[in-house]
Amino acid sequence: MSETRNFDPFPPMPDFPAGEVWLAGAGPGDPRLLTLLALHAVRRADEIVHDALIDARVLALKREDARLVSAGKRGGQPSARQQEINSLLIERAGAGRRVLRLKGGDPFVFGRGWDEVVALAEAGIRYRIIPGVTSGLAATALAGIPATTRETNHAVVLAAGHRADDDHSSTDWEALARLGQPIILYMPMTQLAGTTAALMKGGLAADTPAALLQSATTEDERVVESTLGRLVDEAHANAIGSPAIVVIGSVVGLRRRVLAGLVGWR
Repeated sequence: MSETRNFDPFPPMPDFPAGEVWLAGAGPGDPRLLTLLALHAVRRADEIVHDALIDARVLALKREDARLVSAGKRGGQPSARQQEINSLLIERAGAGRRVLRLKGGDPFVFGRGWDEVVALAEAGIRYRIIPGVTSGLAATALAGIPATTRETNHAVVLAAGHRADDDHSSTDWEALARLGQPIILYMPMTQLAGTTAALMKGGLAADTPAALLQSATTEDERVVESTLGRLVDEAHANAIGSPAIVVIGSVVGLRRRVLAGLVGWR
């Protein structure tokens, strides 16, 4: 007779020691898309330094006595500077607190997680990285748009659609257009007109399928299908604002084939 063993499908969670900073991705919004490790971090943290777009339902999962510190960076609005956030994390961890730096999506996908990790490492602060569900791929999938398929593409471009004041890098949109691969734009709304114009100058046809995905997994979620050439007009007509994702490419046109059976996220 074989021995019957009790099986726990969940491995034990790591201890969250005082004086450490954990950088966690909170996913696109809905708390059901938190990873188990991110949920553990939220429930164990003494202080949660969070982005502006973290869903209130996620923050509500904290310990009753945990302190919330908003460190949101919103385009065109008063925001904490990155150096200030770095210094805050170092100071609070140095004071012996369990500090959770909670970011939307994934901390290493347009989340400035690397800036903070470097600052922590140079200050001698121990840290842990907890990946999250990146918002661009989550919003795209939940709208019924595949990022890749065997028939259409074996690559996809993830690109930041805005340029921060302290960001000295630049994106060669015309070069990206020539790749002929679907493009998923994060934070695209403030520079949408210039971005779409540059992509068309690079060779993408004005009738290339495109979609605007606003506030995925929240009550304000909307999907507007359009074309590259009409994207800006559609955004204005439908009052699409941040947070939003833009998807450009033939994969957008595949959505109509599966809408009949697509169960709504909420």
